[in-house]
Amino acid sequence: MSDHTVEPPEAGWAPRWAGALLCLVVAGVHVVDQGGITATRDPYYIGIAYHVLEIAAAVAAALLLAGCVRAGWLLAAGVAAGPVLGYILSRGPGLPHYRDDVGNWTEPLGLASLAVEGALFLLAVPLLAHSLRRGPR
Repeated sequence: MSDHTVEPPEAGWAPRWAGALLCLVVAGVHVVDQGGITATRDPYYIGIAYHVLEIAAAVAAALLLAGCVRAGWLLAAGVAAGPVLGYILSRGPGLPHYRDDVGNWTEPLGLASLAVEGALFLLAVPLLAHSLRRGPR
């Protein structure tokens, strides 16, 4: 009789590819919103935050595809949660020197971004929790 082990969900290729794709879509949405890969939004700290998010999203995608699932899902959860927090703060009370989006809750690109980030968060968090329960590898 042969020993057949079931591959844990976080190690499967389908969730990792889906997570990587969602990370890259989050990055792409923010590149479009800032006006291109070399553009930087005003105020400067918002532009830097966009670039940090885009780089983090690419790194998370690479980690997931390389099989570094624990670090990849942790970073992917941050890539999903960070922009949601920024969306709420920028549309709600506003941010220092950035009040352009206050009250602009229905911007189409913002809503699309929230949908992708929500899907990524719902994928990343359970798989991260599963990998943490399994203990160190």
